[in-house]
Amino acid sequence: MNHQLTSESYMNYITAIDLGTTKVVGLVGERTPYGCKVIAYSERPSQGVMRGEVVNIQNVLNAITPCIEELRQKTEEKISQVYVGIAGQHIRSRAESNVITREQVTEEITWDEIHKLKQNMYKSRLEPGEEILHVIPQCYHVDDYMEISDPVGMMGKKIEANYRLFIGRTISAEHTKRCIERAGLRLEQLILEPLASAKAVLTDDEKELGVAMVDIGGGTTDLLIYHNHVVRHAAVIPFGGNVITEDIRQGCGISQRLAEQMKIQYGSCYSDLAPANKTIIMPGIGGRDPREISFKTLANIIEARVSEIMDAVLYEIQNSGYADKLQAGMVLTGGGALLTHLPQYVCFKTGLDARIAKPLLDTDSCPEIRHGAYSCAAGLLLKGIEHQDAKKEAKSEPVWAEVFKPEPPAGTAAKAQKPPKPPKPPKPSKPPIWERLFADLNDNQA
Repeated sequence: MNHQLTSESYMNYITAIDLGTTKVVGLVGERTPYGCKVIAYSERPSQGVMRGEVVNIQNVLNAITPCIEELRQKTEEKISQVYVGIAGQHIRSRAESNVITREQVTEEITWDEIHKLKQNMYKSRLEPGEEILHVIPQCYHVDDYMEISDPVGMMGKKIEANYRLFIGRTISAEHTKRCIERAGLRLEQLILEPLASAKAVLTDDEKELGVAMVDIGGGTTDLLIYHNHVVRHAAVIPFGGNVITEDIRQGCGISQRLAEQMKIQYGSCYSDLAPANKTIIMPGIGGRDPREISFKTLANIIEARVSEIMDAVLYEIQNSGYADKLQAGMVLTGGGALLTHLPQYVCFKTGLDARIAKPLLDTDSCPEIRHGAYSCAAGLLLKGIEHQDAKKEAKSEPVWAEVFKPEPPAGTAAKAQKPPKPPKPPKPSKPPIWERLFADLNDNQA
């Protein structure tokens, strides 16, 4: 599904919806000279989403509708089009290249040529039931010049473009689109969630040096690798914070709600740093006596699952070919990244420096979203602004076209200033036919 640019006006307000496994988040952002400011926020428990993928359209619709209505009341704006994230274990990426031979070697390479190269990649051969979500340029080779980031303005005969294709299932994208349409909205763009999260939490220096962004959500863990400001690899691991909660529930014999509360308040993912002499008193069920569990035991349960998640992350990093180029280490975000001692454990497990990240945008109007659980939704807002800027740039005439506009030929201006010719007098109308007949008779008689 290749979404075409619409002809709507340039928007000052952007609306984003994050369809997560545990929650549905809606944000409205206002464009500012420095980026984006969040002005409204709404959240509902998620229904019908499993491991980041929409599986029940009606249940998701039941969560989206009140979320949108609350945003409309808070902003007093008509919300009609939205930016939505897509994830799921079906997401994969692969490398592709495209080569063209130019006829006019002495002419400069134009933006249109590069854009056409990229658009042709959407026609790449795929497995049945798949579609290309994003095409990310990696580098260009122009004749003997290698590893060019932007070839526009160069001259050459052959251009080889290398891309990273991000591929998803058509049915999953269609489910998401149908949810939005049935809510009375228009899907402006479907954005890969790891790209959105990275947009919200990574700095330019990290993107240049090489960094692995890990977004630990409820149902999935998203991985994105940047190097030299270019996306090099992405993967969606089909488990996240919910599997940790489920292990606590089964290991301690408690309810799901209590297990989640214990994980957040007392849990640690590094058992070596958990206090050995502290215990948690769990209330008895149905009038039974309360039970105790040590911090150490709880940390052992959590660490086992976090170790499994990090093993999967390390596997994807090794497959990317950039394991030895991550000079900026690892950036952790998402609701699952709020576990105590997670940066220390990641450093011990992977040997990479790690930090916990929150969205890098103005959230003064909505302080509730000032932590990593809302990184994806915030990134969707920033991606929406980026998309609107691209639409505006595509519609406007380039500045150079006005500066270098050719002068009119000599004499053209003078001709234009000549007074207009006076209108020709109207031709005399012919007499009626009966008068002409009588005139002919009189001439004959004479």
